[in-house]
This record gives sequence, C-alpha cells and structure tokens, in this order.
Amino acid sequence: MLKMMACCGGCLCCQCCCNEGETRTPEELTILGETREDEDEILPRKDYESLDYDRCINEPLLEVLEGLDKKKARRYEAIKWILVFAIGVSTGLTGLFVDFFVRLFTQLKFSLVGQSVEECSENGCLALSLLELLALNMVFVFISSVLVLIEPVAAGSGISEIKSYLNGVKIPGIVRLRTFICKVTGVLFAVAGGLFVGKEGPMIHSGAIVGAGLPQFQSITFKKIRFHFPYFRSDRDKRDFVSAGAAAGVAAAFGAPIGGTLFSLEEGSSFWNQALTWKVLFCSMSATFTLNFFRSGINFNKWGSFQLPGLLNFGEFKCVDGDKMCHLWTAVDLAFFVLMGVAGGLLGALFNCINKRLAKYRMRNVHPKARFIRLLESLLVCMVTTLVIFVASVTLGECRDLVSTNNNTSTQGSVNEEVNSTIRRFFCYNNTYNDMATLFFNPQEVAIHQLFHQNATFSPVTLLLFFVLYFFMSCWTYGVSVPSGLFVPSLLCGASLGRLVANVLKINFHMQIYSGTFALIGAAAFLGGVVRMTISLTVILIESTNEITYGLPIMITLMVAKWTGDFFNKGIYDIHIHLKGVPLLEWETEVEMDKHVPYPNLYPDQSPSEEWTLEERFRPLTFHGLILRSQLVNLLICGVCYAENQSSASQPRLSHSEMTEDYPRFPDIHDLDLALLNPRMIVDVTPYMNPCPYTVSPNTCLSQVFNLFRTMGLRHLPVVNAVGEIVGIITRHNLTHEFLVAKLRQHYITI
Repeated sequence: MLKMMACCGGCLCCQCCCNEGETRTPEELTILGETREDEDEILPRKDYESLDYDRCINEPLLEVLEGLDKKKARRYEAIKWILVFAIGVSTGLTGLFVDFFVRLFTQLKFSLVGQSVEECSENGCLALSLLELLALNMVFVFISSVLVLIEPVAAGSGISEIKSYLNGVKIPGIVRLRTFICKVTGVLFAVAGGLFVGKEGPMIHSGAIVGAGLPQFQSITFKKIRFHFPYFRSDRDKRDFVSAGAAAGVAAAFGAPIGGTLFSLEEGSSFWNQALTWKVLFCSMSATFTLNFFRSGINFNKWGSFQLPGLLNFGEFKCVDGDKMCHLWTAVDLAFFVLMGVAGGLLGALFNCINKRLAKYRMRNVHPKARFIRLLESLLVCMVTTLVIFVASVTLGECRDLVSTNNNTSTQGSVNEEVNSTIRRFFCYNNTYNDMATLFFNPQEVAIHQLFHQNATFSPVTLLLFFVLYFFMSCWTYGVSVPSGLFVPSLLCGASLGRLVANVLKINFHMQIYSGTFALIGAAAFLGGVVRMTISLTVILIESTNEITYGLPIMITLMVAKWTGDFFNKGIYDIHIHLKGVPLLEWETEVEMDKHVPYPNLYPDQSPSEEWTLEERFRPLTFHGLILRSQLVNLLICGVCYAENQSSASQPRLSHSEMTEDYPRFPDIHDLDLALLNPRMIVDVTPYMNPCPYTVSPNTCLSQVFNLFRTMGLRHLPVVNAVGEIVGIITRHNLTHEFLVAKLRQHYITI
C-alpha cells in the first residue's frame, strides 16, 4: 500500500521528465515551471504547494469526532469566537501603534523642516532646509529597507501574498511573527520617510499574520515559547482565521467592517460558509471599534466618543447650511462620473503597465545582485522623492488667498480654522499660502482631506502637476524593498484629478457642482483602475465617507474603471502574483476552455479492456485512499511499523493530537534518513489515510474539475477510472491558466 501511494504521488513528475538533449514543448515548460529565454512569459513555479483545506477523514480524526459531545462542541465554538475577538482587538491595536508613531515622526519632521524653510526663505539658506529633510527621510527609509532585508517577504503591501494564501497557496514565511515585526515597524518608517506609500495595505497583511499566529500559541521565531493548545491544528482552521485577520486589517485601515468582510470574500477565500461570515464580520467590528476607541481618546481626549473609525478618514461630505443651490451630486453628474471611470481605467492600466515593467527590470537586474543593492535603490527613490517634494513646493506652487471664498459667513470661521491648521506659506506673503506645498508638506491623509473638502484652494495647474508627479513617483516606489501600500497614493492621484475636473467645470462651464464629490469619484476611478476591485471597494468607500447616497455613483465608476482597465491588463495585485509565479486559480476557467470538453489527460487511457483477465483487472494500482506526505513522514519518524512475521494489529497507533503536534512545521521528507529505517519493517497506512477523498473520472469536463478543486480548496484530486484504478492525480499546477493554455494548444495541434 505504501508503494501504491508513492506511485500516485509521484506520477505527475515522472511524466514530465525528458532527456537533456530534447527540446521541451511549451506544455512541458509549463509543467516544469520554466520559461523560454526568447519569450517574455513567466510560468507558475513548482515549489508552491496548496494548503490542505479539505479534511483528511482518517481513523484518528474519527476518534476525536466520536468523543466530541455537545458540551465539548460548544466549548470548541466558544474558544473560536474568543480567538476571533482577540484577533480583531490585536489588529486594531496594531493599527493604533502604526498610526501613533507615523503621526509622531511626521509631525516632528514637518515642524522642523517647515520652520527651517520659513526662516531660510528670508535668510537664503534653503539648501540647509533641503539637507535636513533629506537626512530625516533617508534615515527613516534606511531603517525600513534594512528590516525588509531581514525578512524579504515583508516588502510591498502583502495583499498579493495574502490573496494567494486565501486562494489556497502555501507561501513560505508569509504569516510568520518575524514578518509581522518587520512589516509593522518597516511601514511606519517608510511612511514617515516621505515615500509615496500608504500604511493601509500592510495593515491587511499584518491582520492576516495576527489571525494566523494568535490561535496557534506558538512561534517559529521564538521556539522556546510554546503552549500546549491542541485546537485548530490544521490548514483549514488557520486559513479561516487568516480570512478574519485580513478583514480586520481592512476594517482598521478604513473603518469599514462590512467592506473588510467582503474583501476576504471577494479577493481570496474560495470556500465560504455562513458561520465563517459571522466570525469574520465580528472580527472586523472588533478591530474597528478598538482602533476607534483608542484613537478618539488619544486625539480628542474623549474616551468612548468613537469619532475616528479608521486610519484613513474621509471626513463628512455635506453642503453648507442655507445653500439651496448645493447638491452632493445630481443625475447630470453621472455622465461625468462615467467618463471619469473610463479615464481612471486608462490611467490605472498605464500605471500597472509601467509598474510591471519596473518589476521585471528589478527581477532581472536588482534582485539577483547583493542585497545591499536593494537598499541603495530604496535610498535612491527616497532621495529623488525628497527632491521632488522640496523643489515642487518651492518653485511650482501658486500663492492663494488664505480667506475661503464662501458666501455663508456662519461657516467661514470653521473653514478658515481648518485651512489655517494645515496650510504652508512657503514664499507666500500678505495673507496667502503655497498650494503645492500645502499638498506635499502634509501627511497624505491630510492632503486627501483637503482635496475632498476645502473649496477653491488649489489652482488647476497645481493639481495637474501634483497628479503627474505623484503618478510616476508612486509607480516607481511600489516595488522597492520597503513595506508599502498603494491605496493612499492611488486615492491622492485620483482625488487631484477629480478636483481638477471640478475646477474646469466650475471655472470654464460655470456649473453648480460639489467639488468634493468629484474628488471622491476621481479617487475611486483611479483606485479601481489600479486594483480592479468592485464589490468590496464600493462598500469600503461608502463606509469611509459615511454617505450612503454615494453608493450608486461609486459603484458605476468602479465598474466602468474595471471594465476599461481589464481591456488592457490585469489589476496590480494579480500582476505581481503572476510575476512571483504563484499558481493562482481564478474564480472560473476561460470560456474557450469549455470547448475542450474532456479534461486533458496527462496519461494515455488505461481503462481495462474486455480481454483483460481477472488478475489484470485487479492490479496493485487499485485506488484505496490518499495519505499526505506530512503524515507519512510523521509515521516513519515515530516508528509506526511492524515486522513481516507479525500482524498489522501489533503496529503502534498515533492519536490525532500526535499527528498534528508539529503543525505547521512538519518534518521535511528530505531530512528523513532512509538509512536508519529497517527495510524489513512494514508500515500500514490504512488507519491514517483518507479512504474517501474527492475523485473524478478520466472523462470529466474541465469546468467540473476546476470548480470542484477551486470551491472545495483541494490539494490533490485523484483521477480514478471505472474499475477503481488510479489513472493520475491533479494538483493546482494542472489547473493554472498557463498549463491549460498549453494543453489546449497541444490538443488543437493534434486535431
């Protein structure tokens, strides 16, 4: 039986081998995870494996289920709810930690440099101010980049990796404690260092790590700290907690618990149920209110007031009291929103195209070299960003009147107070201020708030230049060796573009429109064109604005932006997943795949013929069940075997807790010393294998195979013929788009 399972597990690899002198076909290159040198194509890597989301129903597990009465089941469920609450609270506290130190470092930096610029504008020592800003930014970015060198998985936003994990792909190191420490600490220094990055994306990754690690009560980083906690020792439970943690990260970042729940559903998880939905929503709510409670108390000294629900606050959209001509949006505006959606999709596609080329350049010319080259690239980006911010603020800004042009005097004082708290006067006198410096020399969240709510404070030229500079610099920055999010830079780019459209319509066409609405729609259009999210992003933006009337225009804009962008390329996260060679499975197969009705077999049809004898029909290839590699290694290490002259009943038995004791780091099969094993001993794997896994016949339609594998979160799918013989085994790599295209190409060539 052991030989039978070894044959089943290795049958795929054996069929793919060929001699060194032979020319490999595109199909074989796809199977091996390679690429042709003369083709600009990246194929899925073979070292990525699937998570074991499907339960292995063996005898040790059945013994546990038989002893699980109603009382124990309720206790098990209560522990799960407690852990979900703890994940939400921990994620909210993580967001609080990041926000506190980002604000502290940013305010310290801008206060020092701003005061220096004001003084040097009169004394002629601007070079000194530039050196101060450059020194502070480079120190912060240096620390952030060093942390990424310690744990390379901490680079970027982490959404691509978490999306892959929720899709069922096991990525090494993605949910480790060391990754969490480097991610959280690195992102606050990256944002404080003035890079055009956000902290919202890394918050999603951080929440997922909390969800993965907290229920385990152990860490690979601190191996000596370990508690005996026998619950949730499977990929199935861990992946559910990661879904809750990722949703909590979204909720903490945007104050959007419902949007966080939909994010986990839309972007990652393949298998979903009602109980999981409740737990994820509860976790998101816990994160939102934890962060809201502490931020409101710290910032306003009003504990329990709940005034700041997320790290990114869009503020309140409302018309001035008494202005009957003011409307947030009208039916006529929808036409402009559709056009802005098209523009956002086009610009998002351009952004993704440029960033993809930069990422490929880094893969070929930066990553293969020594690690300090990545550090130098981060410092180079920091230096150029600092120069752009400083030079643009000093030379490209326009002096605008400080007093807001508002007809209603009752609200003029509050508007002026809001403006005065964030304006920058660089080289502007006589009750004026510098509009470009006001955008660049403020935290990104403050700049977004200004574009959404302040009226007639930015010139069209300033908005256009700001958009161009932010577009290209954020595109260059996303991908360097620092933790970096993309939500805030995309919102800033889109908001400036939307505000520019509003200014043109107001000045040139004398239209009565609400500028903040156009800024919001512009932000949604560009962000949707970059990330290509629809359902969750719509709800996130609605919850962030706290204005349900924006639901229809935001939804229309995001759909148009996605359809326009999809005509040219994929979303930014899908692009980076493809560049990493992750075998991601989409929600469904391509339409042309269904034309090839039978699944493309890797092997010739081995179904028995009528001429076969009884012995030929019942050969050792008969399928009896499935055992995982980790289980087999565990049995061999623990010495679960019996002698030839003994009965299998004398073989030692392992309980379910003993089988899962080393989760998630099971011993590697390559570390197993075969010389220490007695070749005369027999291992009976029958009690530990799954006798009834999901199987398909050799002639099953491709769409059925794909849907079964995708929705049930499988790792292996045996192919069994009519008489119970194992014909082959399907893994994730056999269902990737690249593999299926190669098989389809071979099928058409054969025809």
